Amino acid sequence: MFSDIGALELVTLVVLAVLVFGPDKLPKVIQDVSRFIRKIREFSDSAKQDIRSELGPEFKDFEFEDLNPKTFLRKQLESNEDLKELKELRGTFDLKKEMNEVADAVHGRETAPASSAAPAAVNGSPDLLKKQDKRDDPGTAERPPYDSDAT
Repeated sequence: MFSDIGALELVTLVVLAVLVFGPDKLPKVIQDVSRFIRKIREFSDSAKQDIRSELGPEFKDFEFEDLNPKTFLRKQLESNEDLKELKELRGTFDLKKEMNEVADAVHGRETAPASSAAPAAVNGSPDLLKKQDKRDDPGTAERPPYDSDAT
């Protein structure tokens, strides 16, 4: 019940309870709260038993936890034989490799090492995925410097 409360938080709650209720009334408040929680649990258990008895013998294995969507889906998937195929498919898919391939394609890098330094032309047209280096292309002149007065 208190698995996510740390030691410092627990000490803070105790100090706060002592300040709010006082050291004289604190044991009585703790007894009242524990009695209230016990009654709520008993009421919940009796309501579950009443519902199970009203549903009849065909629902004797019915659990209220199965009404939780996560539990229901997990139970259905475990009983399904397609889960094995899904696990096999999941094992063959390497997300890291796929993401690296996509990043290489976006940045214009080849996944296999290139055989030549110059950009390859396919059917007479340059490869647009590769970056062209100005030093490799002698026909391209450098851009003139920007003149802010001219514009």
